[in-house]
This record gives sequence, C-alpha cells and structure tokens, in this order.
Amino acid sequence: MAVAVDRRHQRPLHPLHAVLLAGTVPLFLGVLISDIAYASSYEIQWKNFASWLIVGGLVFGGFALLWALVGLFRADRRGWRTTLYFLLLLAAWVLGFINELVHAKDVWASMPEGLILSAIVAALAIAATGVGFSGFARERLT
Repeated sequence: MAVAVDRRHQRPLHPLHAVLLAGTVPLFLGVLISDIAYASSYEIQWKNFASWLIVGGLVFGGFALLWALVGLFRADRRGWRTTLYFLLLLAAWVLGFINELVHAKDVWASMPEGLILSAIVAALAIAATGVGFSGFARERLT
C-alpha cells in the first residue's frame, strides 16, 4: 500500500539574494527618515543624503529584481508568491527611480512629492522583503 505524504516546507532564499533584498529596506527607510528630517529642519544636506541613499537602494533593489526575474522562469519557483514578489520589487524600483528624479529637483521643489514617494517606496520594499523571506516553493514529497 503506497502512502503519499504531503510535507510542505519553505525553500529559503540564496544567501546573496537575501543580502541584496534585505539591503533595500534600511536604505529606503533611511531615505524616508532623511526626508522627514529635511522637511522639519530645512537643512539641505538631508536632501543630499536621501539622494545617495536612493541610489544605494536602487542598486541593491536592481540586483534583487534581476534575481527575482530569473526566479520567475525557474520551474521550482513558480507560483503566485514569486509573481507577487517580483511585482512588489518592480514597483519599488520604478517608484524609487522616479523618487530619485524628484530629489534631483531644486531644494523645495522636491517637497512634498519626495516625502510621499519615499514613504510609498519604503512600504513597497518592506512588503517585498516580507514576501521574499516568507518562502517561495512548496514541494510535494511522495
């Protein structure tokens, strides 16, 4: 008598992918904090610091996005979580790029759009990281 055992487990991210993904959160949160500090202190250096943090977040997020794109086409990683993860990362990266363009404007011309975009991008990065670390593939062992 054959018995099928359905054991589901989470397959972890590759360590390099995990570092790239986890690196986006503190960078984009730093952008949000810098924008809040700039809005309350009028010190232009906070805006410059936010611009550099956005670039760092885009670099980390871009490589994580490429890794997620490859994961879309792998047979063992297919499913709604993989697609959701990719779309969240893509939205965070695109809005992060737009945020960088907004931060390239003159000093107060970037407010309040920069602050609002920073909050949205930080939320998307946190959501993408949560989905990414929650596991992708579910395997059926028989």
